[in-house]
Amino acid sequence: MSPTVPAPAQPLPQHDLSERTAWSVNGFGGLLVALIGLIGGVLLLFATETAPVLGLPGALLLIIGVLACTSLTVVAPGTTKVVQFFGRYVGTVRRTGLVLTLPLTSRRRVSVRVRNFETNELKVNDADGNPINIAAIVVWQVADTAKAVFAVEDYENFVSVQSESALRHVATTHPYDNADDQAPSLRGSTEAVSGEIAAEVSERVALAGIHVLEARISNLAYAPEIAQAMLQRQQAGAIIAARERIVEGAVSMVETALSRLEDEHVVQLDEERKATMVSNLLVVLCGDSRATPVVNTGSLYS
Repeated sequence: MSPTVPAPAQPLPQHDLSERTAWSVNGFGGLLVALIGLIGGVLLLFATETAPVLGLPGALLLIIGVLACTSLTVVAPGTTKVVQFFGRYVGTVRRTGLVLTLPLTSRRRVSVRVRNFETNELKVNDADGNPINIAAIVVWQVADTAKAVFAVEDYENFVSVQSESALRHVATTHPYDNADDQAPSLRGSTEAVSGEIAAEVSERVALAGIHVLEARISNLAYAPEIAQAMLQRQQAGAIIAARERIVEGAVSMVETALSRLEDEHVVQLDEERKATMVSNLLVVLCGDSRATPVVNTGSLYS
């Protein structure tokens, strides 16, 4: 019997709603209409005792005043109001100040200010399998208020969870450090890795109408259980790199010394004397301790 093959994961469905502008005008005119309707309606209703014919106009004015009051809303700078009419999305009001919009509608405040947060410190394995602790700062704002309100349950929590998921995925695709400077690593290629994190977070939260402005690594370190071993490895690598530079420089200096001695005819050296001189110079140049000179008054062949 053949094993059951799991169905491939389906992409998240795209919400069919997009932000559109709701009808709105300056609210001070609506406030004036509301005051006139309420005051005029009350006065006319009180006047019905002497003139019953004024009852209907008074009721109409009162209704108009009440409807105008329900249409007034205040939109602060950096915020919007998502307008719904009995559950149906009507549009978004971005006009600031006192605004008159459609009556009998509900309005939800959605901030479009730039916001940032720091993810939790995640413990993940890098591309080499080493456990590391990593965290990032994500800067974002709401670009489409309709998707932010209707496409997801809680867009702030959605951004937080998806950011941590993207950070975890990117961290597993790069090593913490790399001896080869050309290969990208989390520590050596911070700009490139931050760009990858921002791009992946943007792709994941586009469903909710969120625009990611920037993502930066805020904390990066080996996990405590391997930190000491990794430090020793880094120190060994630094020592090897330093030794390579020292040897390279010493060989260059020896070559220059022999070349100048021969070109200026200071001394004639056979192959054995050259080998002895090279050995002595390399010992002096590459040694850790200070060399103690020895004056040889005899001959190498005696």
